[in-house]
Amino acid sequence: MPLTRDYKETINERAQSDPDFAKGLLDEALELFINGEPEVARIILRDLVNSTIGFESLSKKTDKPNKSIQRMLSAKGNPTMDSLALIFKAIREKLNVRIEVHAVPVCPTAGN
Repeated sequence: MPLTRDYKETINERAQSDPDFAKGLLDEALELFINGEPEVARIILRDLVNSTIGFESLSKKTDKPNKSIQRMLSAKGNPTMDSLALIFKAIREKLNVRIEVHAVPVCPTAGN
């Protein structure tokens, strides 16, 4: 019998016990959204919601139905920017973090 463990269980436990890990997941989700990988970002956000605030609490904070939020944060979800802003705000408040975006110059010779 293999000694494997469901990665979602591992992510959940680690995010609950390690605030820096949870903040890292939030940072990764934001970076993925900004850099054009929304499908992966939504999955990370879904895992983060499950392990921190929970969908029921998020539903109350955003005034959005629980099932609707779960659909938004699926790989095929299509949340509006307003909904995403509410979700990020609720997670940010739960993790007690402030989000800052810093532009990093692109190397002009990259990709040549």
